[in-house]
Amino acid sequence: MHPYKVVRFGQEGQPLVIFDDFAPAPDAWIDDAAMLSYSRIGVHYPGVRAEVPPRMKAQFAASVMPVAEAVFGVAAEPGLVESCYSIVTTPPADLTPTQRLPHFDSTDPNRLALLHYLSPGEEGGTAFYRHRATGFESVSQGRLASYTAAIDREIAEQGLPDADYIRGSTSQFEQIHHVGARFNRAILYRGNTIHCADIPSGMALPADPYRGRLTINTFLYCKVAA
Repeated sequence: MHPYKVVRFGQEGQPLVIFDDFAPAPDAWIDDAAMLSYSRIGVHYPGVRAEVPPRMKAQFAASVMPVAEAVFGVAAEPGLVESCYSIVTTPPADLTPTQRLPHFDSTDPNRLALLHYLSPGEEGGTAFYRHRATGFESVSQGRLASYTAAIDREIAEQGLPDADYIRGSTSQFEQIHHVGARFNRAILYRGNTIHCADIPSGMALPADPYRGRLTINTFLYCKVAA
């Protein structure tokens, strides 16, 4: 099992697992990423992606599931694993309205996100937020309707945020936790927490896996342990 530490953040006390020196040969993952073809997958991610091969997906899941079981109380085997190499490439001026706000991946608290940082630089990271009007730090199915209504109301009253990546607290969202990017660090958290990539102002966003903001984004669809 990987060495790890657990921190809890915000008023909800959501758990976050941090693995440093996550992969035994991280440069090999970058070399693998450089051999693939990238494209935009979906409308939410501000960049390009390429699917991680199935054998590697299984390797990721096997390496973290004992920790996921202990920390998040999920079953030892995920029902489904999705994993992509991801590179942020979208200039701030080209961000869609959705990409200018923090987001959540799913309303299911047992869908876990594993984010593996592979950039050579250590700028930015991942930030977690509280929505000021509702007080929500995570969005469950029961909270979805009121959260969506509140966001729609704020946009109608205040307009859309400027075309830029969110950095720190805003009038709508309070940043409640931040994890710095570090080469070969991985973090594991619930996908229904409100979060966003931290992209520093002026950061270069090349599509080159060797120079860009390369991460591996893995989603583990889990069930509650019996």
